[in-house]
Amino acid sequence: MLITNIKGLVGVHPKEKLSLRGKEMANLPVLENAWLFLEAGLIKDFGLMKDMPSQISNLIPQISAQGKFVFPSWCDSHTHIVFAASREEEFVMKIAGKTYEAIAAAGGGILNSAHKLQQATADELFESANLRLTDMIKQGTGAVEIKSGYGLTVASELKMLRVIKRLKENSPIPIKATLLAAHAYPQVYKNDHQGYINLIIKEMLPAVAEENLADYIDVFCEKGFFSISETDEILSAAAKYGLKPKIHANQLSVSGGVQIGVKNNAISVDHLEETDANVLATLSNSETIATLLPSCSFYLNIPFANARTLIDSNVVVALATDYNPGSTPSGNMNFVLSLACIKLKMTPEEAVNAATLNGAVAIELSHQMGSIAIGKKANLFITKPMPSLAFLPYSFGQSQVETVILNGEIYNG
Repeated sequence: MLITNIKGLVGVHPKEKLSLRGKEMANLPVLENAWLFLEAGLIKDFGLMKDMPSQISNLIPQISAQGKFVFPSWCDSHTHIVFAASREEEFVMKIAGKTYEAIAAAGGGILNSAHKLQQATADELFESANLRLTDMIKQGTGAVEIKSGYGLTVASELKMLRVIKRLKENSPIPIKATLLAAHAYPQVYKNDHQGYINLIIKEMLPAVAEENLADYIDVFCEKGFFSISETDEILSAAAKYGLKPKIHANQLSVSGGVQIGVKNNAISVDHLEETDANVLATLSNSETIATLLPSCSFYLNIPFANARTLIDSNVVVALATDYNPGSTPSGNMNFVLSLACIKLKMTPEEAVNAATLNGAVAIELSHQMGSIAIGKKANLFITKPMPSLAFLPYSFGQSQVETVILNGEIYNG
């Protein structure tokens, strides 16, 4: 496939550039009036129209991207898209003034989703998650991470992870799986935290490892959920099975989750709506990625992450959706980009880099995704005609994605 007359070919980073930190994030190379040649599912070559070799210009099929931009696919590194049912009843409770904690205390929240998931069949979970995934792909997402965490029993957590494995096997995009059994304490273990931790360590982890069901381990390290010491115990046990940490940290408070994540060599610490000087210092001296989830802040009406200070502190910052039924019922990375600019005060260039290359490194895929480079996977999208790159986050609520290309071929869903 040959794409010609591209108004702007976005994210033309050197192939060896696998992540961007701090001030580097403002650098988003865009090739104007460009061509892009895809072959065997990979990016084969690209350049300026005036320099296009004649042997390439004679190739068919050709797509003209006159007036349009070509982006590398979004890499959504934090989602919970395997769930049994929506929770719009809690949406109404939020409108009435109930807090996240109050809804959870009333039997809502994660335990609500767990109850519904335990009753759902694997086929039902697969079909509904596949529909969500297809919708995300149509909005430009070309790689995704999916967590368990709505099972909270051995059988149901394994059921979720097997569904994710089935999605991996049937999806046109790369998927990474995360065990998030430490999402909340089941009611039966409400007063026996160690009992549930032992269940995770002694039964879930060996079973997950035996079937090779997960790439990562996640823990919701937060007041009222899993403490620093409990998080450390679970991460240490998971490391023996080769599961790397990607943890929920500092969503509702400065919990110490960032520091315990970095101590355990976490790939990323996600949320960070609450930060302080210690958090910034810890991240600025580490390789751990700060994954920000602004649509969660938007939906829950909680503070937005301090992206500007994180970037100024030389941290690797990524953006993701947090798509889940309770706190972020949306998988639209384009809206995340808009929120990053409007609420996090990130520039369009920083936001695009955070949603592409840094999103890819947050799921260890930046060697094959996240930028336009020869040899990388040909997962990208062509926009509608746009006056400038900044028009994409500027035009929030409107989709500027016109054509999705996955593995070098037009995706029709």
